[in-house]
Amino acid sequence: MKRLLPCLLMVLTACSGLKRNPVLPEFLATPSGFLDASYPTAQVEVDSPGHTTNGIQMDIQRAWQDGKNLNAEVCFTVPDSSDWSLWNASLNYSGGLLQEYGTTFISQEEPAEGQPEVRCDLLTFVVAPDTDLSSASIVVQAIAAYPREGDYCSLYMPKIQQALSDRGIGITLECLETAGSAVMQITGRPGDMTQEQAEQIVFSDEFYTIKGPWTFNIHLQQE
Repeated sequence: MKRLLPCLLMVLTACSGLKRNPVLPEFLATPSGFLDASYPTAQVEVDSPGHTTNGIQMDIQRAWQDGKNLNAEVCFTVPDSSDWSLWNASLNYSGGLLQEYGTTFISQEEPAEGQPEVRCDLLTFVVAPDTDLSSASIVVQAIAAYPREGDYCSLYMPKIQQALSDRGIGITLECLETAGSAVMQITGRPGDMTQEQAEQIVFSDEFYTIKGPWTFNIHLQQE
């Protein structure tokens, strides 16, 4: 037993002299965003950026393409305090027409010193990489203020009733109390007109839209 102890001590001493390399954790590569080089990032030139149609002045402050998005900062005067926005816009280019778009509110300037109130929205079209924008146009067909709760009685009923009278359409309107709030209702119509036909006339979007069009010719300048 005494002879085994020195041998055991020698083995332990030799083992203690070995260097152990530390085991480091492995980190997985984090994926990063990738944008195909075929998508340009460039400024867009706008011919005659300002137009006035039906009393509404509209202009494009700037336009640019950023990857898949063709963006245009569109500003326009608003006729009243309603929540007006761009309505029915399109991108016309060589070989195609794009009618799907998105809008993002940017700002709204209060009227001052006789100047009208101005609203600015970001208009965005998603385009394919091979879309030819060297000579294209952005067209806004109308602006609209979709009626909010209570707007029909406070803002729209007098205008709608006047338009019906001017056209000789025998529909009468009243604001009646329903569930604690005033609701515009049809209280009279011609005998040969159904309720559905009367509602189609009264609640037509023509009463809360202002039609253009406003057309802006654009040219993509790739860098």
